[in-house]
Amino acid sequence: MQTHFTDADRQKPHIQEAERILRTCVHCGFCNATCPTYQLLGDERDGPRGRIYLMKELLESRDDDDQVTEETRLHLDRCLTCRSCETTCPSGVEYHKLLDIGRAEIERRVPRPTGERAQRYVLRKMLVDPKRFKALLALGQTFKPLVSGQLRSKIPPAPVNAGQRPDSQRHARSVLILEGCVQPGLSPNTNAATARLLDRLGISVSPINEAGCCGAIDFHLNAQEAGRARMRANIDAWWPHIEQGAEAIVQTASGCGAFVKEYGDMLKDDPQYAVKAQRVSALAKDIVEILSNEPLEQLQLKSSHQRLAFHCPCTLQHAQKLNGTVEGVLSKLGFALTPVKDAHLCCGSSGTYSITQPELATQLRDNKLNALEAGNPDVIVTANIGCQTHLASANRTPVRHWVEVVDAALA
Repeated sequence: MQTHFTDADRQKPHIQEAERILRTCVHCGFCNATCPTYQLLGDERDGPRGRIYLMKELLESRDDDDQVTEETRLHLDRCLTCRSCETTCPSGVEYHKLLDIGRAEIERRVPRPTGERAQRYVLRKMLVDPKRFKALLALGQTFKPLVSGQLRSKIPPAPVNAGQRPDSQRHARSVLILEGCVQPGLSPNTNAATARLLDRLGISVSPINEAGCCGAIDFHLNAQEAGRARMRANIDAWWPHIEQGAEAIVQTASGCGAFVKEYGDMLKDDPQYAVKAQRVSALAKDIVEILSNEPLEQLQLKSSHQRLAFHCPCTLQHAQKLNGTVEGVLSKLGFALTPVKDAHLCCGSSGTYSITQPELATQLRDNKLNALEAGNPDVIVTANIGCQTHLASANRTPVRHWVEVVDAALA
């Protein structure tokens, strides 16, 4: 793609990065074929190729250019950042990096209405603090019968009891685990089940209380510097344990895992944190990456006649490139998996997307559930708390994290 930046613009790091990405695009349009929002809306501006043109126009224009409007932001806001387009792209366009640049620029140039700014601020403050989120969640569950309309479906039921976690110091091998921000309130059993499962394989799991939200919520709501501050705080919390020999930082939410794996890239220009961030990204592992390399035959599972449909989150298959790995582990352990059509398409959760774009998110969720339920599974399993909660909000087939199902089947 040809670009027309001024020499002065090319001195700016974000323009240098944007130009590098833009020049890899060859306009082929293969990306539109796998873009969930383009499939729904059929508007070129709601597909990756169209959004790339919009961002090119935005970045090449002057600050006072009246062609840059709220309509540009609307089409960027509608993007799920699912990265399905990156999996499809034959030219290797790093679309999500360009999108981060474009969103930051439109936010600077065209301030949001007060209501939208307030909503995004509340989401950031409500979701990233586990204690605050748990308190608000408990309040919502208490008064759920009094809530009407779409908001009621957003309030999940009380979570499954987490049970006991093994001692975090009992094995020579140890890993750290990111507790997450919403997962402790929505599904505390996920990390507890992970700790029990790894304990049976001779691996101790250490939660690091000082580590908080991975930073993705702030970053993707265009509070990017706040997101980077959370990255640095997490690196500081993990670093002493890394120096003591922790062999991995495990994530059970694929959205967090995808984000932590990019710490090294996002902090590459920070002289204090660049090297540490690279090390953290190298140690970041989804739980399936750990289990795939362990002797799973040591696990004694009760025979299960449950049929599972696996929903592979976009952050697992498109961002982390781990498509097929969970299915492989589940099959190896003896679970029966049903086929899922169009497994590459997003369920519509995408962080806070189900709240900021509820109509599109609901359409995508229902389409995904239709595909998942086509094989008549008893349970739908997934690998990301956001997807799990979003799919479960339809109150159709039960939805759980796949690690919980494995843990429950242990003899």
